[in-house]
This record gives sequence, C-alpha cells and structure tokens, in this order.
Amino acid sequence: MLDLLEKMTKLDFKRISKGIEDFIKSKVLEANSSGVVLGLSGGLDSSTAAYLAVRALGKDSVLGLLLPDSRVTPSNDVEDAKAVADELQIKTITIDISNIHRAYMNYLQPHRLAEGNLRARIRMSILYYYANLLNRLVLGTGDRSELLIGYFTKYGDGGVDLLPLAELYKTQVRFLASYLNVPKRIVAKKSSPRLWAGQMAEDELGMSYEDIDQILYSIFDLKMKPEEASNILNIPLDKINSVLSRCRATEHKRLPPPSATIV
Repeated sequence: MLDLLEKMTKLDFKRISKGIEDFIKSKVLEANSSGVVLGLSGGLDSSTAAYLAVRALGKDSVLGLLLPDSRVTPSNDVEDAKAVADELQIKTITIDISNIHRAYMNYLQPHRLAEGNLRARIRMSILYYYANLLNRLVLGTGDRSELLIGYFTKYGDGGVDLLPLAELYKTQVRFLASYLNVPKRIVAKKSSPRLWAGQMAEDELGMSYEDIDQILYSIFDLKMKPEEASNILNIPLDKINSVLSRCRATEHKRLPPPSATIV
C-alpha cells in the first residue's frame, strides 16, 4: 500500500506548479479577464489554489472571498483563510452568509442536506457577483478525488470557470501545498465542505482520502479491475465498489445537462 502512495506522490511538483500557473494565466488571457476570484475557506484546496493564482497572476489580480456561515463555520477556518490572504497579500471581502441562508429558510422546508447544498450555491452566487462586477473568472478549488466521487455541490462549489487542481488527487494536493509553503496546519487539516455543523469529509465518506485516492488511482490511472485493486491495496472489495458506485452515481455532476435530440 505504501509503495502505491509513494508512486502517486513522487512527482515533480515544481513542474506541476508551473504547468498549473501557466494554465491559470492562459485562461484569464483567453477570457480577456482582469483576474480571478475564489472562495477562501481556510482549507487545503482553496489555500493551494490561492497560492497558485498569485504565482500565476500576481496578488493584485486575485480576490479572496471569505463566505462563512457563522452558525456552522468554525472560527479557526476563518482565521486560517485570513492568514493565507495576509501571507499572499491579496485583497479579501468577508460576508457572513448566515442571514442570506436564513432568509431562504423563511420560505423553505428544513432539510440538512438540501440546506447544506444551498449554502454552497449561495457562495457560488456571491463569487459570480464579484466576478461579473470586476470582469474576473471564478477559480474553482476542487481536486480530482472530489470530482471523481462527486463530493461537491452541483452548481455550488462545482459552479466555476476553471479547475486548476482537477488533475491532482487530494493526497497529491497536500504534497503540492507543502512545495508551495502553504502553512503546515492547513496542509495537515482534515477536509470538510462545512455545509453543516460538525461535517467532516472522511467521516461522511466512510474512509480516508489515502484509501480513496489509492482506489481511484488504481482503477482510473493503472486500469486495474476492482478485484485486483482490492488484493494489491488490501482494501475490502466492498469498499472498492462503494467508491466506484459513487463515481457512477455522480456522473451527471461532471457532464453538461443533457438536451433532447429533435429529429
């Protein structure tokens, strides 16, 4: 198992960083845009994306939006997001979305999952507001692990203009973050979308990202059969199939909306 993790993460992160920076720069130029806006959550992915954006575009072309819901977002996440912004010297805007969310819920039936996804979609709307206002692109922060298993909100954090981390698994992003000198406490932080109080990604998914990434890497990169991956990774086949089931069930999130064919 360790050998496979090492194989996944033994990469030339200097080259990868440069490639992502060039990608960000080219997309901004193609769109005749003045820069990017991104949500700063204080987590691994958003912090890494911010570091890359500043390296690509310069600090004046990156706006960080801090969009906590004070009822569910831990204060240390906000502090970490501010620390990243201070380190990068980028401008930020902070909006507590709790009142916006509460206004919606004055008219809607309570439901934890639906309310959590609503928070993600409120954040997306605010990001696009500032992108429109400033002629900028919305920089997505999703990684390949989250995208493949559909662990994102459709038209929420999945609603973006470009995805610089989309080819890197979560464990690879951690190594890239270390290369970029993202604060160690953020590199080591457990992932959470913070869509409701106490939400933690690995608890919800039922396994660690190290296991999830090895499964995904085995199936999608090394083209193994599930049974072969189970034997090599020493991970029960039912867990392998659970991850693949998530991939299949969330395919609609990764595709454009289907349209009718009129003959």
